[in-house]
Amino acid sequence: MGNDNCPQGGKEYPSDCEVTQGLRDRAEARREGERSYAWKANLARAAGIKLLLLDVDGVLTDGSIIFLPDGVETKAFSTRDGLGIRLLQEAGVEVGIITARTSEVVKRRAENLGITSLYQGAGAKREVYEKIIAEKGLEPRQVAYMGDDWLDLPVMTRVGFAATVADGVPEVREIAHYVANKPGGKGAVREICDLIIESQGKREELLKLYMDDNES
Repeated sequence: MGNDNCPQGGKEYPSDCEVTQGLRDRAEARREGERSYAWKANLARAAGIKLLLLDVDGVLTDGSIIFLPDGVETKAFSTRDGLGIRLLQEAGVEVGIITARTSEVVKRRAENLGITSLYQGAGAKREVYEKIIAEKGLEPRQVAYMGDDWLDLPVMTRVGFAATVADGVPEVREIAHYVANKPGGKGAVREICDLIIESQGKREELLKLYMDDNES
C-alpha cells in the first residue's frame, strides 16, 4: 500500500495517508470497472452541459404521492440525489426543475438545494423549456433533461443530452441518450450528475475537496 507521496507507516500498520490513498485506488478501480458502454459513449455529449433540468415525480422521487390527514401533499427525496445536485452545482453546472404538479414540499426541497430555477404547474413543459434557454442565453446542446414519462418527451427530444431513470416508460427510454441504472428517487439523479461531472473533468477535484475536508 506504499505511496511515494505518503510517509511510511510502521511494519504492522500503514499511515493514515497510505490508508486514504489505498481507498482512493480501490474506488478508482471499482469505478472504472462499473462504467458501462452507454456511460462512456455519452461523456462527449455531457461535456458541454451548462444546465441540468429535472422532472420531479418519478425522477427526484419514486413517483409516490402521499396525502397526510390534513390534505397536505408530501414526497420522499433521496439524500444521495441531493448531494449529487450540490456537487454538480459546485462543478459550475446550474440545476433547475420543471414539474407539472405544484407542491409546497418541492419548493422547500428546491430551496434546500439552492435551486432557484423552479417551474411548477408546467403542463406544457416545452414552452417552459424554451423560455428558460432564451432567458439564460443557452443553446439546446448545452442543456440536459431527465424525465420519466410522456409529459417529458417534448423537452427530451429538444435538449443536447436526454436522460431517464431505469423505470422510465418505454417511449422515454427509447429516445433517451442515457438510461440510468437506478430508478427514480433511488439515485438516478446522482448517477446523471456524476456522469456530467466526470465528463467535464471535475470529479477528482471535487473528490479531493471532500477527502481533504474529512481529513482536517
